[in-house]
Amino acid sequence: MAERVVLAYSGGLDTSVGIGWLADATGKEVVALAVDVGQGGEDVDDIRQRALDCGAVESVVVDARDEFAADFLMPALKANALYQKRYPLVSALSRPLIARHLVSIAKELGADSVAHGCTGKGNDQVRFEAAVAALAPDLTSIAPVRDLALTRDKAIAYAEEHGLPIQQSKKNPYSIDKNVWGRAVETGFLEDPWNAPVEDLYEYTQDPDEYREADEITLTFEAGVPVAIDGQSFDPLDVVQELNAVAGKHGIGRIDIVEDRLVGIKSREVYEAPGAVALIAAHEELEALTLERDLARYKRGVESTWAELVYDGLWYSGLKRSLDVFIDDTQKHVSGDIRLKLQGGRAVVTGRRSEQSLYDFELATYDTGDTFDQSLSKGFIELWSLPSRISAKRDLKSA
Repeated sequence: MAERVVLAYSGGLDTSVGIGWLADATGKEVVALAVDVGQGGEDVDDIRQRALDCGAVESVVVDARDEFAADFLMPALKANALYQKRYPLVSALSRPLIARHLVSIAKELGADSVAHGCTGKGNDQVRFEAAVAALAPDLTSIAPVRDLALTRDKAIAYAEEHGLPIQQSKKNPYSIDKNVWGRAVETGFLEDPWNAPVEDLYEYTQDPDEYREADEITLTFEAGVPVAIDGQSFDPLDVVQELNAVAGKHGIGRIDIVEDRLVGIKSREVYEAPGAVALIAAHEELEALTLERDLARYKRGVESTWAELVYDGLWYSGLKRSLDVFIDDTQKHVSGDIRLKLQGGRAVVTGRRSEQSLYDFELATYDTGDTFDQSLSKGFIELWSLPSRISAKRDLKSA
């Protein structure tokens, strides 16, 4: 049997041409793998057949939406994962999942290498190849666009020369990646960070000024995972999809950011992640109610590190695995209800309740009969400020 390479296949121009391009350059048979992470678009049977028509010896399509939601999105939600405090890791979360399936199919079919359609300028090349290296260090990773000089003009010429079944329409001015967690848009006029986004680049969200009437929903969490909306039970994938619809209607989750890429350059990106942004806002507020102070403070630092590791392609690293254990332990009491008001591009928490709540009304109230002994505060402050008092006296002596 000839050597094989498994290609992460999107169905677009570059990866369709990449099938033959890879075969010509390496002499290997190409197996196409398309992974559904909730990106929508074409019918999976059409994608499967196109890969075969473009020269793949086998074409595999995997519905990984539930796996993506349970194994990748829920850990990200528990971590309140936002890169640079704003980006909910839309693309960064799907790459290790796709890599996991690349490795699985490669092992199943006896392939000695895998391939992807990334350029040498972005983060995704790192995410794919670092994940493959961690899961199967014996596999080789190939990038036709980066390693085999497959440019867009060459791809178009190759498709025409070989009569590949790829319809060439007017080139989209943007580079777009999407999944159920969100949508990423870059290039075109957005490359000038002074240019404002225009309405036609959005798909998951409506103009926040168009829908004036607020929606109010109640999210129920169990151990950090959303399990119901307004009392109706949902699995993780359905929760995200429902929130995408209702929060997207209000223009929630639009993010315009200058981002520090792993490869060292700054890139202007526009994201829309309505479900992710609404869920993180709710989850953070429930943690505020149920996590003790020092744990909550420490977790915020862990969240930042976790997001950076995932952004940098280190999903399968030892540090990320260890942080997962810590984060999972913090979630054992994060259960309860959060009421969200969705309006005008914002998801605002208007109520919170939990049987695991650390909020004690009798301690917090300022009314007569509260149980907080204010007489203890004077001595507490004396001891708390004692190190500052001592060092201040020393500084005055040396002034």
